[in-house]
Amino acid sequence: MSEQQDPVFQIQRVYLKEASLEQPNSPGILLDPTQPSVEIQLGVDANPVAEGIFEVAVTATVQTKIGDKTVFLVEAKQAGIFEIRNMSEEQMGPIIGIACPQIVYPYLRSNVADLVQRAGFPQVHLAEINFQAMYEQQQANAAAAAVEAPTATLQ
Repeated sequence: MSEQQDPVFQIQRVYLKEASLEQPNSPGILLDPTQPSVEIQLGVDANPVAEGIFEVAVTATVQTKIGDKTVFLVEAKQAGIFEIRNMSEEQMGPIIGIACPQIVYPYLRSNVADLVQRAGFPQVHLAEINFQAMYEQQQANAAAAAVEAPTATLQ
């Protein structure tokens, strides 16, 4: 008689995996009164670590510029280790692509704001992210790419 095992979803650890700050044009650019432009990029990455153990990382890149000169560039990667077992394939995608990033992201937001402030700038507050919409968009893009993929023909 086979036993049905209960699903497991546990946070093992949340940690700052990587952080960097660059101010390549300081101190001169700090005297420019022009309001800088801000560009923010986010990414989510997931990798299996061991059987039933996954690392999910959210990366943020924040770059501020005045004209073509960088005021500051912050790159940070916040990661979490999650135990995820006894889940169906249909459940795994949303858990890794939505639930785990939602847990990790607030730590990333805090670390980016703190790093920018410690560099002597006003805090940059990353906006709340709808990881479900982001995940669904990635799934739609992947499906569209699969449909549009060229097929090889033999000659």
